[in-house]
Amino acid sequence: MKCAIYGAGAMGTVLGAYIARAGRDIDLINRNERHVAALKEKGAHIVGKADFVQKVNAMLPSEMKEKYDIILLMTKQRENAAIVAFLKDYLKEDGALCTCQNGLPEPAVAEIVGKDRTLGCAIAWGATFRGEGVSELTSDPSALTFSLGALGKGNHLQDVKSLLECMGTVSVEENFIGARWSKLLINSAFSGLSTVTGGTFGEVAKRKDSRRVAQRLIKECIDVAKGAGIRIEPVQGHKIDKLFDYRGPVKRALSFALIPVAMKKHASLISSMLQDLKKGKKCEIDFINGTVSAFGEKYGVPTPFNDRTVKIVHDIEEGKYPISFENISLYDDLL
Repeated sequence: MKCAIYGAGAMGTVLGAYIARAGRDIDLINRNERHVAALKEKGAHIVGKADFVQKVNAMLPSEMKEKYDIILLMTKQRENAAIVAFLKDYLKEDGALCTCQNGLPEPAVAEIVGKDRTLGCAIAWGATFRGEGVSELTSDPSALTFSLGALGKGNHLQDVKSLLECMGTVSVEENFIGARWSKLLINSAFSGLSTVTGGTFGEVAKRKDSRRVAQRLIKECIDVAKGAGIRIEPVQGHKIDKLFDYRGPVKRALSFALIPVAMKKHASLISSMLQDLKKGKKCEIDFINGTVSAFGEKYGVPTPFNDRTVKIVHDIEEGKYPISFENISLYDDLL
């Protein structure tokens, strides 16, 4: 089969290196000319929680010629409409486009390529781009898991599962929206606050001021899911909605204490949105915390902490605030 990763940046380079190391053929496609040149010349260098160099087949979008059975989409969502329309011409009639993006991108992807050709994957690990040809795996090797699902009949679902198993454990989710929501819950709290503060997931979880805000972001996600009738799936065997939902002070104190424990394997992660801001790029906050806010508005569930996170990040983009833990004080009136 002909397979590709489109958007082989930080995470796509790591995943592509693992797949290639397992002996599978896969094209790593990226618009960054210097990154692609380094991958062609030296291979993919994976550092951090793993350390190896792997020869890979890298190319620019302009070098694409064949149609693919499987394309793993790992770009940011801001340009999805144009990118997915472009990729449609490079997808076989019975092919599968599997979006490995954050948020809930599948319905919009399906409108372009069709439900049967749309798969989705929630990835539970993270990576940071360290330079041309170099990506840092920032999650513990025991946390290399994927939640895979389909909107329609699921073209090549088992083939994509086999491909992802070159790197880690893959769960095929019947309740895929529930699996997506569990990842969205984590991202809204920790990717959102990593972007606001400039800290790692571990730093956000350890500091009591930022942890307090993270706790409220998590609770809002759980409340919105209940309002929308979404059953949140476990993450790596843990029922996070049960662990972090609360009503009384005892359960609230327990959930607060559990947050650093839950983030231990991902303590080194920083948000990809933060990486974008540091490069002077707009980030995809509207597709993370903004999705929670949109669902909350639709189902009548208040989301003041997610709303505020979206606003703070947009204000940072406009230069009103620096990226700093001092930004946690911007939530004080909500606490």
